[in-house]
Amino acid sequence: MNSVEFHDWESRRQQRNLTGVQRRNNNQTKEGVIVNTFIKNDEFVPKQDISLEDTKNQLVISDKTTLPNKLKEDYVRPEKSLIPISGIAVGVMGLFAGISYFIKRNAKITNEIAKEKWITSFTRNISINEETVQAIVQMVQNPNAKTVRAGLGVLTLTATAFMGKTFFDGFKEVWVKKKEADIQKNLQEQLINVETQSFSGKMQIVRNALSETTKRFSKYLQKSETESQPFGMFKSAKELSFGNTAKKRDKNKADTLKYVLIGASTFASIVGLSMYAMKNLQSASKETAKFVEKTKADLNKIVQSDKGKPLIREYLENMLQFINAKEEFIREIVNKTDWPQQEKEEFIEQMVKKIDTSTVKVNPNIGGDGTQKPSFSSFVDDYRAFFYNMLIEPDNKQFQQLFYGTTALAAIGYGGKLLGDAVKEVQVKKINAQTELNLQQMLVSTELRNFKAKKDAAINPLITEFYKQVDKGKSPEELKTLAENILLEIKNGPPFVYS
Repeated sequence: MNSVEFHDWESRRQQRNLTGVQRRNNNQTKEGVIVNTFIKNDEFVPKQDISLEDTKNQLVISDKTTLPNKLKEDYVRPEKSLIPISGIAVGVMGLFAGISYFIKRNAKITNEIAKEKWITSFTRNISINEETVQAIVQMVQNPNAKTVRAGLGVLTLTATAFMGKTFFDGFKEVWVKKKEADIQKNLQEQLINVETQSFSGKMQIVRNALSETTKRFSKYLQKSETESQPFGMFKSAKELSFGNTAKKRDKNKADTLKYVLIGASTFASIVGLSMYAMKNLQSASKETAKFVEKTKADLNKIVQSDKGKPLIREYLENMLQFINAKEEFIREIVNKTDWPQQEKEEFIEQMVKKIDTSTVKVNPNIGGDGTQKPSFSSFVDDYRAFFYNMLIEPDNKQFQQLFYGTTALAAIGYGGKLLGDAVKEVQVKKINAQTELNLQQMLVSTELRNFKAKKDAAINPLITEFYKQVDKGKSPEELKTLAENILLEIKNGPPFVYS
């Protein structure tokens, strides 16, 4: 791609908004303008024998111009391409070594842990939450006329719903794409005015520069008095920028101070909140200790007053576990009951073991009996479950009503979501297009300042050279040649303006 097309914001915007064909035609037009202006026109200029001094005047060549310092800089990036590969290889092998050490350490630790601290064995529950899977399981587990009819019905309904969803999703995408095309067309129509403002402004900048430069040069060609300030005919890039440098520096200092204050305040807040949290935890520990003491006192009263009631055993078991009682307190409470001594010892041993045990088995009705074999359960939240039940028992009118109601609700919910998403996408694209238009309108002034700054950067050295030649006492004829070439450079020189 030709680098000329990126010289200014207008060219960038044009390239972004044009189609592929338009972009190629635009590039060809620019190439033609350059060739016609700088190459073909020179072929018809009659060759003249001119001195080197005339050439310097025509091309505005300075006597001495230094090369930019950046030209001498050469950054060599160190070779690091193999380091990441080596790091990955070593890291992966280190990870496997760490895993093997973990397995070794776990086997050693397991043998040292008391049996009551072991994690209990558990049954692996396979929860079937998809209705189609549940239907297939039923057909495999109990193949009969009802399960086969219901399973095939659920699979058929699933396929029908999937195809309907695919169709409406595609319809939504097509509609959104059509609306997007309309939005883009309107945006391109509105961007014409923005691009016209930018181009017109650039041309006006060039015309202003030509006018002001001609007035100043005319004074020297008429042998008028020299001006007190020959330089600075154009404003520099710093002067074109808004705001004062000192003010910006003060603002940067203020921002730095603000960030420091924010960081210090945040750190102080973290420390303060941490201390407050620790204080709350200490208070909570004290309150918990008070609650435990109160519970112990209540247990003493209950044991003394309800020695013979059958519910005292279950109550004691729950409360002792709740306060995580020690063996001494358990013995103290149990010995106050009128139970037989053997029953007391069995209860104390049982409570100590329960309190010290880290895990317990899940309820068999939920998690199985603890056997390490798979078990099956089904928790379905799907409208197709009601269709399955209706096919299993066609005579149950409530199953039919449940299927019709849940299916209608699912269809309405999905259709509403689809419609809402489509409208939302179109509105977002409209708002984004308007935002893009507003941005381009705001960037016109920035683009014009950018253009003028670049124009000044190209012309100011030539203006400086003109005044140097004035100081050297060049004749008005030589100065005229120099001025004409500068004016041509202002009109046709970089940055380029394309129509």
